[in-house]
Amino acid sequence: MNEERLEGRWPEGVDPRPVIELDTFRAMIREKGRELYRDLPWRRTRDPYEIWVSEVMLQQTQVSRVDGRWQRWLERFPTVVDLAQAQQADVLAEWQGMGYNRRALSLLRCARIISEAGAFPTSQRDLVALPGIGPATAAGIRAFAFDKPGIYLETNVRTVFLHELFPQEDAVSDRFLAPLVEAACPAHDVRSWYYALLDYGAWLKRIVPNPSRRSREHVRQTSFEGSHRQKRAMVLRLVLDARMQGIDTSLVAEALSREEEQSGRPRVTTDVAHDLLCELAREGFCQERSGRWYA
Repeated sequence: MNEERLEGRWPEGVDPRPVIELDTFRAMIREKGRELYRDLPWRRTRDPYEIWVSEVMLQQTQVSRVDGRWQRWLERFPTVVDLAQAQQADVLAEWQGMGYNRRALSLLRCARIISEAGAFPTSQRDLVALPGIGPATAAGIRAFAFDKPGIYLETNVRTVFLHELFPQEDAVSDRFLAPLVEAACPAHDVRSWYYALLDYGAWLKRIVPNPSRRSREHVRQTSFEGSHRQKRAMVLRLVLDARMQGIDTSLVAEALSREEEQSGRPRVTTDVAHDLLCELAREGFCQERSGRWYA
């Protein structure tokens, strides 16, 4: 615990504007948390594996899409050991529809490391050393599974701090927000503190222009329809659907072309399909054997 937190002060040199006392800010967030609390299924567990899966699923994905898929995932892979022992193609197939398939690969790779180690890591340093786990995900696991303080700076938390402390400023850096998030985080009952911030932030996004757009780190997401990302997702789905017998490049090109033509876009050449397959293979999603592609 640092001295500033014990004394109820913001860190020296980064006092928010307009100035609000730290204790006043904490009390307001706690009240908002009680008022706006969402009884989400992953909040009913302290199992670090289950919380980790929810944190990964919730990255760049709406809560409504995760509720249901999270439960289904845990039915398929109930423990980190079950996930570690699963076939990659089965893990990717279960992930389909969630987007950003790299997340599924990272979950599998992490599960194998954790299973081999014999225990789920608890320290920030050990968590961020795992594939695909960044500082925010690690802090979320620590907060919600172990009630440990940390800098959980994700989009809804960022929204609250920008809205309450910097209502008129643009391009506010996470480097500036991070010490404020750390100072505000209490030493105990961290779990409910961050739930309160998440719920207040989600509510703010519905009633005011999204404050997180005033973050220097804000990136406007490009359209998925017709994008390279969409084609990659379609190719991976085709490979997974044919994972027992494999699929050749010309069939991938033809299937992609049908999808593109239905949307009024040009057909896909065999060369483009081959490049997409090679790109996925380099990232570990599939492999070529005897001219056919397998998940």
